[in-house]
Amino acid sequence: MAKVIESSTGITLELSLLEKIFGFKSGISVDKDLLIKRYTVNNPWSREVIKGIRAPGAAVPYLVLLGTMRYRGGKDFTAIYKRGPVEIFEFKDSQFDRWIISR
Repeated sequence: MAKVIESSTGITLELSLLEKIFGFKSGISVDKDLLIKRYTVNNPWSREVIKGIRAPGAAVPYLVLLGTMRYRGGKDFTAIYKRGPVEIFEFKDSQFDRWIISR
């Protein structure tokens, strides 16, 4: 499972080998100053949470959504598993506007 590791200067998303393969990412790092907001959502499969289309990545509805979600004006990185709660990290001026990660 994806792990978020925070240091004094940055936030890193570490991915397992399978997540790297199916999510087409080796890991993501962002300066801590770019974090706007961090919050938890109980229903990750709602329209308020998931935006756009998956490209690239892997998905099985309501089971796994792994990879980049692209939409007009931005993109998110998702590592959502089953129907449990997710943690959302919102960033400014970063490669991804949000990380949506299962807890």
